[in-house]
Amino acid sequence: MAEKKEKTFEESLVKLEEIVKSLEGGQVPLDDAISKFTEAMELSKLCNEKLKNAEENINKILKENGKLEEFKIED
Repeated sequence: MAEKKEKTFEESLVKLEEIVKSLEGGQVPLDDAISKFTEAMELSKLCNEKLKNAEENINKILKENGKLEEFKIED
C-alpha cells in the first residue's frame, strides 16, 4: 500500500477553504456536511500545528557553531 503524503500548509488551507464554501452554500446533505465538518476540523488542527511549529522555528536562529538557540532581541 502506498504511503499517504502529508499535505502542505497551503494545500490544507485551500482544501479547508473549499469545504467552508461548500458548507456555507447550504446545499450539502446532512451526512455529507458532518463528514466535511469533521475533515475541516482535522485540516484546521493540522494547519494550527504547522503554524505553531513554524513560529517555534522562527524564534530560533542557527549559531555559527551549528547549534540552534533562542532568538533574543537586545535593546
